[in-house]
This record gives sequence, structure tokens and C-alpha cells, in this order.
Amino acid sequence: MSTKRRNVFVQRMTILIKSPCEELAARTAPAAQQSCRGPWVLVATILASTMVFIDGTVVNVALPALQAALHARVQDMQWVVESYALLLASLLLLGGSLGDLYGRRKVFVCGVLLFVTASAWCGFAPSITSLILARGLQGVGAALLVPGSLAIISASYSESERGRAIGTWSGFTAITAAIGPVLGGWLVQNGSWRWVFFINLPLALIVLLVTLWRVPESRNDKVSGTLDWPGAILATCGLGAITYALIEAPAGGLVVWILGLVGLGILGGFLVVEARSPSPMVSLHLFRSRDFSGANLLTFLLYAPFSGILFFFPLDLIQVQHYSSTQAGAALLPFILLIFVLSRWSGGLVTRYGARLPLTIGPLVAASGFALFARPGIGGSYWVTYFPAVMVMGLGMAISVAPLTTAVMESVSSNEAGVASGVNNAVSRIAGLLAVAAFGLILTAGFNRALDKSLSQIQLPPDARRSIDMDRSKLAGLQTNDPRVRHAVDQAFLSGYRDVIWIAVGLALLGAVGAQMIRPKAVL
Repeated sequence: MSTKRRNVFVQRMTILIKSPCEELAARTAPAAQQSCRGPWVLVATILASTMVFIDGTVVNVALPALQAALHARVQDMQWVVESYALLLASLLLLGGSLGDLYGRRKVFVCGVLLFVTASAWCGFAPSITSLILARGLQGVGAALLVPGSLAIISASYSESERGRAIGTWSGFTAITAAIGPVLGGWLVQNGSWRWVFFINLPLALIVLLVTLWRVPESRNDKVSGTLDWPGAILATCGLGAITYALIEAPAGGLVVWILGLVGLGILGGFLVVEARSPSPMVSLHLFRSRDFSGANLLTFLLYAPFSGILFFFPLDLIQVQHYSSTQAGAALLPFILLIFVLSRWSGGLVTRYGARLPLTIGPLVAASGFALFARPGIGGSYWVTYFPAVMVMGLGMAISVAPLTTAVMESVSSNEAGVASGVNNAVSRIAGLLAVAAFGLILTAGFNRALDKSLSQIQLPPDARRSIDMDRSKLAGLQTNDPRVRHAVDQAFLSGYRDVIWIAVGLALLGAVGAQMIRPKAVL
């Protein structure tokens, strides 16, 4: 695989496995420094990325187990994911700037320390509230850790060696992405959901020892000494308020929706601050490019349904279809392998056809894959029910990811490529953040509507009905010994999940329309 195509694969895989800003740091790194410590640099950065990748891919598999253990609502499970995603999405660009200014190794080590401290807190969390707070701290640590990996590699290798080093990094991290959910599912099934977080502790210890011993320090001497703290604070508060409103809307009433409107106002203030800031976290002038705006619109419309569907997929497999945690963790393995195998081929599509054609076809195929998730009922073989959906979705994403990266990188000048890449990855992360919150609201509404209809046809004692109503916020995690109620709950979850799926299909189709903003020959 050529260096250029390998880098394209690395850039998009980092989004898919929730490591969304490393290429920004890689492209903005200064000239290469000494490479004598190169192998140790790879050990540290690969293991650090492994922590983030494992954490990003296996937590969803652990959600049903921790819901049962901590008696959590579905909204609580959303916050377990969203508190991490919110702070990572809001602070990742700032984290890269901190590394450039104060030293990449220093900020990288701080990120690892925060991440492992938060991981231990997650593992020992006595309540769902404690776990949510710990996950937020993990997000802060990841925002400092994530931008450093490829930046440290870039600064530690000469230009002639850098491509091979990044290729080594991409190979190991791709393997991690594939085995992470399976390993996490096995740990949940044979141990406890807490081990999903404890696995980070020995990895972090090795990373810290190797980094402090053998990884050289580097920084960007040309970077501005001003950091966009106001932008970071406004982005966090605005996104946080909107996310809170979407998640808590079922029980929050008018006050929650007012908070959501306040969040929109705060994001408006964020745009004003970024437009006037001498060193903005997000360079708004980039969006004057039709190709850049179109590519980011497509990123949002494609990654929102992708993230939203996959958040609820393990809940369906484990709580409704009665898969084991290991089986649920392995369910998406064909998708990851397909992305890996087709990455070089999809990069060639851009050279042959430009970006717009594959970015039109890819979302259409992905939408077809999303629609196939609505087909299964309860029961049936994985190979007949979900495997076709996983494969078609994987093909659609494989067609899209490399051309999408190329469209972003070629839409701006070379000296702004790093910033453009970071903004695009932030957009993908924000898309997932908002989708998980909004789709939870949609699924809950569909679940309650279907459950009420089913229960009206079942003669239940008043006490039994009250018990069900008190626990319906757990969705498919609702516990009952009545097989009639169990069937009604499972069918209600599928009904709500299908509502989510069809909205996801619509968003992906809109993404194909949004691709028409990209000029046909913009990225030949």
C-alpha cells in the first residue's frame, strides 16, 4: 500500500474507531527530530491508542450488564457514552494546541494519567452517577492523549521513515479495533463489566514508563501562544445543554427544552467568538469553500445515523435477541474487516472518478445497509438476520470514508490541511454525540407507544402494571417474569428501534444529496 493511501486509511479508521483528531496533530507537527528512539515511540503510541480504541469500542457491549448491575435507565446509559463523547468532541482541538504549545510528550503524559485515573474510577464506580462523572474525566484525558500519538510519531521520525512508522501504527490499531469488542464481550461474559475499564491500567503503566524513558519531547515553536479557552468553554456548554435536553426530554418537561434553546444560543455565541478570535479553535473561513462545507455536511449526515444505530445495536442483540456479550462483541467484526480490506480500493475511486461520485453512491449503499437492520424480528441465525445488514453497511462506509477524507483535505490549501482535518473529525464526533441523544428520545417514544398498545390487550393486576410503568425507562432491560409482558417489551423495543433505523436511512439519503455540493472534478 502506498504511503498516501495508507495515510488515507489511517485518517478514516480513526473516526470509525473513535479516535478523531490524531491526523490533525500529525499534519501540524514540525520537522522530524531524532529517530533513534523510534521503536519505543511506536510502542508508547500504539499502546496509548489501544487504550482509547478498546474503550471506544467495547463500552457499548458492556451497557446491558452495567444497566442490570447499577439499575440504570436508558438515559443513564446514554450519559455513560455521552459524557465521554461530549468532552472529547469539545476539547480535542484544544488538546492538540496544548501539545504544540507546551510539549507533545508532556501533554500526552498528562492525558494518559487522567485517562487511567478515570478508568480506575469507572471500574470501582459504586453508582451510575459516579460512572458518568468518571467517563467525563476519561473524555478530558482522551482529548489530551488522542492528538499526541501521530504527532509524536511525526516528530520522532524522518520524512523518509515516517510513512512506514505510520503504517505500522495503523496495522496494530486496526487489529485492536477488530479484537476490542470481542475481548470486551468476553470480559463482560466471564468476569464483570468493570474489567472493560480495568484493562486500561496495565496498558497505561507501560505507556507511561516507555514515554518518560524513551520518547523525546517536541513542540511547534511557530504556534501562537494564545489558546482559545473561550471557544472551548462555549462549545462544551452549548453542546452539553443540547445533549442534556435531548436525553432528559422524556421526563424533564418544559424546563429541559428551554435549556436546549439556551444551548443553541450558546453555540451561536461560540460562532461569534470564533469569528473574532485571533487564534480560533475552529477557522470559520474554511467553510467558504463549497467542497469543504459539502464534505462536512456529508460527514454529519453519514456519521450521525451510523453512531446512533450502533449505540442501540448491542442492546438489541443482548437484551432482545439473547446473544452472549462475546457474540454481541463479534457481531460487527465483519464490518471492521471489510473497511480494512477495501480501504485501498476505495482510495483509488477518488483518483479514477473524483470524490463526488463515490460520495453519492457510498451513502446510498450505507442507507440500504441501515434499512436491513429493520428486517429481523426476534430470533433467527445471525448469518440470516444481521450479517447482511453489517456487510452492506460496511460496503457503503468503505466506499465513502477515503473519498470523504480526500474531499476535505483537497478543499483547502496545504498549510490549512491539518486544521481542516481536525474540524472534520470534530464534526464526525459531534454527529455521534447528538445522534445518540436524539435517537434515544425517538426510540423511547416509539417503545412507550408500542408497549402501551400491547399492554392494553393483556389483563394485568394494577400492581403489576404500576411496576412495569415504573421500570419502562429501562426499555428492553425491564425485568419481568411474565412471558406475555416479556414478549411485549421485546416487540416494543424493536418498534422503537425501527423508528430510529428509518430516520437513519433518511439522514444517509440526505447525505447523498449533500454530496452534490462537492464539485465533480475537485479532487482528481
